[in-house]
Amino acid sequence: MQLHEVRVHRSDENLPREGQLAWKIAEVASERIEPTDEVAEMVINRIIDNAAVATASLTRSPVIAARAQAEAHPVSRNGSGGTVFGSGQKTSPEWAAWANGVAVRELDFHDTFLAAEYSHPGDNIPPILAVAQHTGATGAELLRGIVTGYEIQIDLVKAISLHAHKIDHVAHLGPSAAAGIGTLLGLDTGTIFQSIGQALHTTTATRQSRKGEISTWKAYAPAFAGKMAVEAVDRAMRGQTSPTPIYEGEDGVIAWLLDGPDARYEVPLPEAGEARTAILDSYTKEHSAEYQAQAWVDLARKLKHEHPGLSEATITRVVLHTSHHTHFVIGSGANDPQKYDPAASRETLDHSLPYIFTVALQDGEWHHERSYAPERAARADTVALWKRVRTVEGEEWTRRYHSKEDTDQAFGGRVEIELTDGSRIVEEIAVADAHPLGARPFGREQYIQKFRVLAEGVLATKEIERFLDTAQSLASLTDLSGLTVNGGALTGNRSAITPKGIF
Repeated sequence: MQLHEVRVHRSDENLPREGQLAWKIAEVASERIEPTDEVAEMVINRIIDNAAVATASLTRSPVIAARAQAEAHPVSRNGSGGTVFGSGQKTSPEWAAWANGVAVRELDFHDTFLAAEYSHPGDNIPPILAVAQHTGATGAELLRGIVTGYEIQIDLVKAISLHAHKIDHVAHLGPSAAAGIGTLLGLDTGTIFQSIGQALHTTTATRQSRKGEISTWKAYAPAFAGKMAVEAVDRAMRGQTSPTPIYEGEDGVIAWLLDGPDARYEVPLPEAGEARTAILDSYTKEHSAEYQAQAWVDLARKLKHEHPGLSEATITRVVLHTSHHTHFVIGSGANDPQKYDPAASRETLDHSLPYIFTVALQDGEWHHERSYAPERAARADTVALWKRVRTVEGEEWTRRYHSKEDTDQAFGGRVEIELTDGSRIVEEIAVADAHPLGARPFGREQYIQKFRVLAEGVLATKEIERFLDTAQSLASLTDLSGLTVNGGALTGNRSAITPKGIF
């Protein structure tokens, strides 16, 4: 990897394109590099993972609405369209990216990478896949595009913090998806450069979508970034240009939205000819909850097993010692009263570590539907115990959160439980069980099992097996339409009223 220094430049410095971060990203995207076997296998895992969580969300309101919007648009010219997940209908690729992006993100249940910024790099897959389907690309071409999307997003996330300035993390997704689409289509460096600039310019937004009473827009935000990336690439291919320099300009993103005119970053990017392996640094979720809660769910269910007598009646206080990020984003440090509100939205409870730990401790499990049910959140003994759970920042946990050493990095913490008899239980966990360094790391078998569990009762068995067979044949595919589930395979009484809008 090569570190690229990025700083703000005055207009009279005339920073050449070749010295701009967007150009350096475009150079990575325009170089044809075949993925390693390990990377190719992980791409398949993540395609299966995305399909699993999208399948489980097909009848949820945000997904139904996004699907209805997409299906209201015909297939655009010069292609065969992208396939809408869940219905099998074809639409214009930017709208397929929109609908499928919402389906993937709705349950907050797919892969993650945490460093200077947060990210769900699997959000790159819907827009790149939609364009691949529309343009008739092969599985091998799609594979290379997805590898680039992951590489660029993870490299940006390692170097540039957005949340510190209350900018939503999808500002790294627009450029990475545009770069991935550029690789998919074999575009030249200049065209990809222009598309990256436009994608970044149109996808910077505040983090209010993840604060307070969290709305359904949380699922739409990455889908919007993917849709903007598709449109940005289309404009760039037609010769249209972008704000330049988009990162380094004196009125650009860094100067006014991030660390300001004196900021300096070192962004790692692969050198020419170097394998793109960033996807291997990311990790998926075993539980449908914000990633920083994953290890806590595992610890809570362990405590339930080892101390079956733990309950609202026996616990007086619970303190979760954790990282700065966890405390202030999903913990009591956020100072969001909604994180303790039994009537809060699912999206809000998903970002409430006190709630998640309480329910996982009481139930010994975490379920993507049952654990968020209104009646579950409102249970009297749950509400009582929930209000006794607090998070605090621990300096060592914050240090380990930011550690660049894999074996030292941690996304968990230490719990201290005070009991009514005066005794205490103290346990800690560094990473989630499913993490590559966890107790039960995810491999292909676990990804497939996750898909089967989430698809049960939603898809017919034949459709489940068809999709899995197709996904695992990615590199040899010449028809990519089968990489979304067939709408005709939906089973049971899954009908829902399609909301009406303008389209």
